[in-house]
Order: sequence, then C-alpha cells, then structure tokens
Amino acid sequence: MKNIHTVGCGCGVDIHAHLVPENFPRYLGASAPSPWPYTEAAPDAKGMCHRQVMFNGKHYRTVSEQCWSAKRRIADLPEMGLSHQVISPMPELLSYWLSLSDAQPLVRYLNEQTAALCAESDGRLLGLAAVPLQDVDTAILELRHAHEKLGLVGVELGSNINGTPIGDAKFDAFYEACVALDVPVFVHALKPACMDRLIGPPALEQVLGYPTDVGLAAASVITGGLMQRHPQLRIAFSHGGGTLASLLPRLTQGWKTFPALADRLPESPAETAKRLYFDTLVYDPATLRHLIQTFGASQLMLGTDYPFNFHEPLPMGRLSEAGLDQPTQDALAFANALRFLGNGAGLHAA
Repeated sequence: MKNIHTVGCGCGVDIHAHLVPENFPRYLGASAPSPWPYTEAAPDAKGMCHRQVMFNGKHYRTVSEQCWSAKRRIADLPEMGLSHQVISPMPELLSYWLSLSDAQPLVRYLNEQTAALCAESDGRLLGLAAVPLQDVDTAILELRHAHEKLGLVGVELGSNINGTPIGDAKFDAFYEACVALDVPVFVHALKPACMDRLIGPPALEQVLGYPTDVGLAAASVITGGLMQRHPQLRIAFSHGGGTLASLLPRLTQGWKTFPALADRLPESPAETAKRLYFDTLVYDPATLRHLIQTFGASQLMLGTDYPFNFHEPLPMGRLSEAGLDQPTQDALAFANALRFLGNGAGLHAA
C-alpha cells in the first residue's frame, strides 16, 4: 500500500484550494459594527449542507460542506486526479482591514481550524496559515505559532495588504522569518484595485479583478527587488500569476530602455520571474503552454480554487489537453509542488 506521504503515479498536488469554517466564534470585540465574519444555514435542494458567509449582515458567498469537511473533500480528490491538497483560508477571511485586536483572534481561529481539518485527513491535506500582516511583528509571531505548534506548512498572503504592494520593503522582516522557518508563501488575489473600471455583475471581481491584482503583486516583487534581498524565499502566485506573463515583455523592455529601472534592478525582470512560482489555474491549454514558455516548466504547480463554483474540476486533464510530455506533466502535477513546499511538508516523490 502506498505511503500517504508519497506522491507519484500521476497523482497531483493541488496548491490552491480553500477552506471556510462551518461556524465562527461570536464577536467579542469593542469596535462594533465590525466586518467580523459569521455563517448562517443555507438549505440546499440536493441535500448537501451549505452555509452563507456573512459580513456586516450582508451575504458574501454561499459555500458547501466541502469547505469544512475533510471527509467530503477527500472523497472528491480521486476524480480530480489528486493525491494531496494544500488548503488555505478563503482570502476574504485574511482580515488585514480589521483592528489588530480583532484580527489576532480571528486568524488564530482560522489557523486552528485549518490544522484540525488537516489532522482529520490522514496526511492528504496540508495547511497554509493566515497572519495579521497589518502588523509585521504580530504576523511573525502568528507564523511561528502556526508552523511550529499547529504544523501548518506555509502561509497565504493577499495580493496587497490594505493597498500596500506585497513587494514593499516594509514587509522584509516577515519574509526574512519565512526564510528562517523554511516556510513557502502563497499569494492570492484579494480586494483588487480599479474595480470601478469594470462594467458588469460583482462576479467580475473574481473573473477580471483577481488576475489583474495578482499580476501587479507579482510585478511588485520584481520591481521592489524582493528576490534580491531574500534569494531563498519561495513565493508562489495564484491564477497563473494573472497578468504578469503579458506584462513581463514590456517590463523587460523598459528595463533595457530606462536607466532608472536598470539601476534599480540588477537582473532582467524576465530572469527574476523565473525564480517565482505560479499555479496552473488559467482554464486554457494555450495559456498554460505560454506560462511554461515564459516562466519555465519548473515553476508551475497545480491549482484548482476548490471547492468554490469557479474552480478547475479536472486539473490533471488540463495538463493532458496542453499536450505536455510526461516529464513536464509530472513536474507540474507534483514534483514542483514538493520542491515549493519543502522538507517540512513531509511529502516526497515515489
């Protein structure tokens, strides 16, 4: 029988999947009304247990029990071609906009729920922590607790922290702590800029706003010199890096053209981009091949956005559709994820 910590035989590792707790603790802070989340029952005709996620008394999203049930989640993995899944909180729960006194207990609760879900999974699920990065020192303390006490293998960050790009040097101490703990960083789109430029229903935030914001986040890492200051940092971006692959040729040409850019960046932006990781969540084989050409086959990992309705149900099938050879499929399916997660994840290839 295959060891549960062994990955191989075409079984994928999904590094982009989310959880939402079934319930949240009652708000006990002093700054009401607060955007503290809570859930309410949402009956479903198919018999599944659904909950409505609420902020400030307003419905945000209806989620299924796969968000909090390890049993239901694991039952879905074989059909998706997955052996393991790396789970992180729904990004809207990261709570950078809360006061620190509110954010601390909320992210601690999220991390405890993530650890509990992983503990029920017989090694199939691995968890990413949330941290209150509105305060770097507190975020470092929570990262250490989540990694050393709860066993979470990485950390999820939003694409911006209350509007500040993640490549800003103000977060350097946090990234230094990630390197010291050998903890990888997964960056997910969050509260994208320029929503006023979109015409259409609110779903366009996910459809168009997310890839725009995560592309700018990845660009900020390059133009901010983050990888030069922390060359050992392992950092990945959701949604295939969003717009970065299209921005990169222009950024690289600008680096060649403008002395101010050349003086700031010691190497070509195209080369720096090849030191970053990205998921494969682009829904299109031609786009996936373009990402491989741009970033390298060694830098891409499966991502699904499971279990939300806008997820990739057959991630392994996308690799086949792209016409990739077997070594490249294996790299994207699991080998790159094992390298990204590092030794602390307890996974190894067959």
